[in-house]
Amino acid sequence: MEPTPAPLARRFGALLIDWISCLLIAGAFASPTDEPWLAPGLFVVVYGLFLGFFGQTVGMWLFRIRCVSITTGGPIGVPRALLRAVVMLPLVTALIMDQEQRGLHDRAVGSVVRAV
Repeated sequence: MEPTPAPLARRFGALLIDWISCLLIAGAFASPTDEPWLAPGLFVVVYGLFLGFFGQTVGMWLFRIRCVSITTGGPIGVPRALLRAVVMLPLVTALIMDQEQRGLHDRAVGSVVRAV
């Protein structure tokens, strides 16, 4: 049986947790007005490493969802995870979805977000 796509509410909740944690960590090192690139840069690095190696971030773990390769069902690897994070930064790409609830960032790297 194929795993079901993750509900949008859980995906949004996970993203919110991940983004807030990146803002808090970046804010501990610099003011967001002085270094506005720090939080988005940290977000890309965190997504690249966590999705690349484990298939889920802390927010995804809390909301019981996983980002996996559409072909293998395993983690997508660091290079693809980094590209996915960069493409997702504008957030518009995450809102444009196909029938399988895959955003442009997922389609760009061949990933899908599934409920665990």
